[in-house]
Amino acid sequence: MDIEESTRRYEEWLGKQTALYRPHLKLKHDLMREGVFPFFRATFYHWIQVWPEICSELVAAPKVLSIGDLHVENFGTWRDKEGRLVWGVNDFDEAYPLPYTNDLVRLAASAEIADATDDLHVKPKEACDAILTGYIEAIKSGGEPFVVEEEHKKLRAMALGNLRAPS
Repeated sequence: MDIEESTRRYEEWLGKQTALYRPHLKLKHDLMREGVFPFFRATFYHWIQVWPEICSELVAAPKVLSIGDLHVENFGTWRDKEGRLVWGVNDFDEAYPLPYTNDLVRLAASAEIADATDDLHVKPKEACDAILTGYIEAIKSGGEPFVVEEEHKKLRAMALGNLRAPS
């Protein structure tokens, strides 16, 4: 199924789930046209259709509660219930049981797209190595929170030092 048909079907389905505000849908389409990365971010519904074909050898991996629409912009900081500054994934609206490989491949693909569009300066091999290392370490640690204030002073300085305007 091509992207136009996929988008039409997704939006038709979405319109049956909730009221759609057409001006916002038009804005989403306009933003999707601005570049590869915004297009990638906005089309998870198509990714989940084509990923099993493109990465057929990975779809048999064990299923986990997957983030689904994982990409490099889905990470950020927040305060946990103890008031500590924590870093991690902050977007779970497409969470669903999927092969764990979906999140890893999608995150790596987003890093490569972001590097190619100069939104992120990390080479694909370095990104893949970091993603895999981080995933393995998270599993070994039992999924402990990534507490920035206590153990990651450099990341804390980055998070607090360059506060950006909300826009």
